[in-house]
Amino acid sequence: MRTATVIGTGLIGTSVALALTRRGVTVHLDDADTTAARTAEAMGAGSLRVPDGPVDLAVLAVPPAHIGTVLARAQAARTARAYTDVASVKARPHREIQAAGADPSGYIGGHPLAGGERSGPLAARADLFEGRLWVLTPSEHTGRDVLNRALELVSLCGGVPVVMDTGAHDRAVALTSHAPHLVSSLMAARLEHAAEDSVRVSGQGLRDVTRIAAGDPGLWRDILDANADAVADVLDAYAADLGEAVRALRALGSPDTEVRGRAEAGLEELLRRGNRGHARVAAKPGAPTADFAPVPVVIPDEPGALARLFAAVGETGVNIEDVRIEHAPEQPRGFVELLVDRHAAPDLSRLLSVGGWNVTDDDALTVNLR
Repeated sequence: MRTATVIGTGLIGTSVALALTRRGVTVHLDDADTTAARTAEAMGAGSLRVPDGPVDLAVLAVPPAHIGTVLARAQAARTARAYTDVASVKARPHREIQAAGADPSGYIGGHPLAGGERSGPLAARADLFEGRLWVLTPSEHTGRDVLNRALELVSLCGGVPVVMDTGAHDRAVALTSHAPHLVSSLMAARLEHAAEDSVRVSGQGLRDVTRIAAGDPGLWRDILDANADAVADVLDAYAADLGEAVRALRALGSPDTEVRGRAEAGLEELLRRGNRGHARVAAKPGAPTADFAPVPVVIPDEPGALARLFAAVGETGVNIEDVRIEHAPEQPRGFVELLVDRHAAPDLSRLLSVGGWNVTDDDALTVNLR
């Protein structure tokens, strides 16, 4: 691929443009929001100059509801030889491109599984897609050359291509992305009018649960609208579990020991189901589900402490799969949770302890940090 046009210069579009530019592709930028387009150009993502002829590939980085009309307009202007998009919903755009008069043979749906809470070009990064899954959803009309162009795009951006059916994709992201975002927003909404004393004592658990609620409401309204039925199906099942949890919690205050016992057993089983579900989430995007265990380490709040810890782990030969850091500003220490292979966790804990690090279990760590 030598040339490309990116239509839409938000977080994803600008990140695509930066990644392609870094790999030597000549990128042209197009956006109705001229301020965003100029910002992306100033960041080195590409040029606002109109190309002399059709580019190799056009990437439509616009909301799902606009894919059909933008594709039809771009094809009428002979913008590119092939077209793809980066929207997080696929079935509706596939249906709407033909209704808009676009040619489905020149188009393939795409969805890079990457993003962030911040929106706009200033949040973009050239490495945003490295090692991340990038779903492609060809239809029966998609030409082989178009599929090859899309695969080249994914490769240039450092992504991992996955081919899926549109319906299967939308059901999957409803469960793994869209419903979780709405649940996070519902929890965060409980804080809007909460007492200041309550908010002040919030910990890492609340920050983890509500982090994605910071996303752009307008963008997420469009996403939920485009995948409404699939998201509603997930939330129906979630609501049933939530109702059972509420009933069990109310029953804990019952004077009837049998009723109370059933409630305790029901809550414990719900928590265990959560454990089993969490265990199925791969630590690395696109990696097979693996058996990892956390090794929590207390660290002093002083320069170089984190670097010394990582160096100590490196000397043991154990690979760190993921890291979570928690630190309250008023505390003289914090902790780092190292996620490693379950079989290596005991040895790592022992070796770090011998090396003078304070390795402890999660419950004790919670008490210590308080």
